[in-house]
This record gives sequence, structure tokens and C-alpha cells, in this order.
Amino acid sequence: MQKRYLFTLFSFIIIFLFSGCGQEPLQPKDIAQRKENITEKSLPAKNDETQSTEENKAAPTNLSELKVHFIDVGQGDSTLLQFSDDGEDFTILIDAGNWTGDEVVQYLKQQHVSQIDIAVGTHPDADHIGQLDQVINSFNVGEVWLSGNTNPSQTFQRLLKAIDSKAVDYYEPRMGDQFEVGPLKIDVLYPKTISEHDNEESISLKLTYGDVRFILTGDATTEDELKMLQSGIDMKADILKLGHHGSSTSTHPTFLREVNPDIAIYSAGLNNTYGHPHEEVVNLVQNSKIQLYGTDVHGTVVVETDGKDYKVLTKKEGTITPSSSGNTPKDEAQVEPAPIVGHCIDVNRASIEQLQEIIHIGAARAQDLIKLRPFTSVDDLGRIKGIGPARIADIKSQGLACVGG
Repeated sequence: MQKRYLFTLFSFIIIFLFSGCGQEPLQPKDIAQRKENITEKSLPAKNDETQSTEENKAAPTNLSELKVHFIDVGQGDSTLLQFSDDGEDFTILIDAGNWTGDEVVQYLKQQHVSQIDIAVGTHPDADHIGQLDQVINSFNVGEVWLSGNTNPSQTFQRLLKAIDSKAVDYYEPRMGDQFEVGPLKIDVLYPKTISEHDNEESISLKLTYGDVRFILTGDATTEDELKMLQSGIDMKADILKLGHHGSSTSTHPTFLREVNPDIAIYSAGLNNTYGHPHEEVVNLVQNSKIQLYGTDVHGTVVVETDGKDYKVLTKKEGTITPSSSGNTPKDEAQVEPAPIVGHCIDVNRASIEQLQEIIHIGAARAQDLIKLRPFTSVDDLGRIKGIGPARIADIKSQGLACVGG
């Protein structure tokens, strides 16, 4: 049974999904049907606009406790929101960790979650939507929000099949959309449009609960952060989830200054091969006198708020220091060679011989690729020396490389 949401929609919906990598495609009509089942929306009456603005400024009263869990999922991302209103429980999940584990499902069970009202996959990289298919298959999920960008990974294909098989409603939020889920207000900060740039076009959200505000930007880049600032949307927030696991590709100094958070949180795995969080981001945040938390150091971080004040709880105590190296040796013996699935070569599991079937990947680059695993997307192959945007485009055109389990 659907909960009673009041969803206020200000923009039009465009559905565009396709699949690849030799998998049986999920027909667009299937997703379109999910769209038709989307929960109730109501366009705001024009003469109510002034009144609504005044209501938005009103101080919150008697809000129940909101818990925001920044779950320790290793080198991935997952955030859980839980709150109640008028006797009803609400649960929202933003991203679902890496495809290699099941810690998100286990954590949700530990929190006694039975229903998820909205499950958001900020972008189709396997370290963000990795366990979203498991979540859909294990819990009663009301809606799934995706950016609309696609990915040839097995992980993404499994997600599409789970959405279809469970008949979950589907939506693609766009900049300027506004929603109310009980007392929680959601402003969609990004993207405005999509063009198959997965990280850059991450779904970015501002969540307002009473007077307490959160901003989460997925893997959006510094350039995209500046576009959010140009949107005219109020970007002030108390808690900022740092983009892209604390990578230097995110957290522009101007963006950080304008958001002006008291708390910054990143999600990264201990000793990850990417060197997240990057030294310049840690220094920028700490020099700005912003308290910094990371799941690699503190484990799961929980923010509890009544809409007026908030407190931060961590599983572990620790002090964040900048990473000295972005290269951590990986135990290649733990990587099982994977067969070619259909016409798709999983770059995270394929053997050195299989990798050389991918255009521009010879023996030397195949060795480099294995050292740099895991990859979160085909675009992520750009971390290999000699693989630039033009060769990434060739690899995509070949349609042989994919990411996922």
C-alpha cells in the first residue's frame, strides 16, 4: 500500500533508458509503464505561491527525530534516511553501495527497515547502484529514482530487471523539482539534462528537515557544482556530503564557501586504490574550519536531528589525515577471472588475455588495468595511462567493455 505523500512537481518527466553489453534489453515500454504508476503529484496553485513561501519560512514545531545514516560500505556510497510523521514511518535510500557486497541489505535489516518509500541511484556507476537490485528484491520499494543515464554493466542490467520484475514505480528527477515527503522537503539540484555523462550528471539533492539542511551530490564534479550555484536555488546547508568520495574532481572552493556547512562527510573505503579522500579536499575542508567525517576513519556516521538541532554519532573515533598515496597494492589473487558474458568483457574480472580483446588495450595496458582495479564505469578506464577521452569513446563504440559483477 502506498504511503500518503504530497509530491509537488515543477518540471516535466522524460524517460529514456536502453541497455547494451549483449544483455537482453529491458524494453522502454516497461519503464514507461512504471512511470505511469508514479505516486501522486500535484501542481502548485499559482495563488498559493505566496502562502507556500511564507509557510516554508515558518519555524518547525514538534518534528519527530530524523536519522541520516552515512553507511560504511567500503569504497562505495549509501545514505539512509528514517523519520516518522503523524504515525507514519518514512524511509529513503540514496545509493546502495558497491556491487561486490551485501552490506547495504544487511544494514537495512539491522535498522528493521521493511519498506523503502524512495530509493535513489544517483548515477549508474557500480559503486553507487551496486546493491540496488538486491534492495528492490528484498524490501518493498515504492519508487526508484535514476538519472536516466545508462551503463553497460551487469549491475545496471540487473537493476533494470529488478525494477521491472517488482513493478516498482520509476522517476527521473530534474533540477528545480521540489517534493515534500511528510515534513521532509526535497529540492533537486542536478541534473538539468542528461547526456550519458554518468558522474557529472549525478542526481544531487538538498534535503530540508525543519531548520536543518543536507546536500548530497553523488559524484558530481566541480564544474557541475558551479552550475548548481548558478541555478538560483538556495545552496546553504548544515551538512554537506562531499562529492565523489572526497575526490579532487569535486568540492570546488567556491561551492564549499557558498554551501557553508558546519559538517562535511565523505564515503570511502580504507586504503582504497583511488587515494580518496584526496589531500587537497581534506585540506580545503579542514582549513575552512568545517568538521570532517569519513566512513573509512569513523565507520558509519549517523546524524540525528529534531529539525532544530542535530548531533553526529560515529561508530569509531578517529582523526582524518590526508592520504599520502593514491596507490594501494591490490591482491590480484583475489580477483577471479571472469568469462566473457555474452559480448561483454567485465574489466573488473576479466583475465589479461580477455582484456586485450578491448580496443586500445594491449598487454601492457591490460597489466596496468588489473593493477588499477576496481573500475566503476567504462569512463573510469581513463585512469589508465594512455587512455584519454578519444580512446574511451572508441572503447564505448566497440561495446565490448563493461563493469560489474
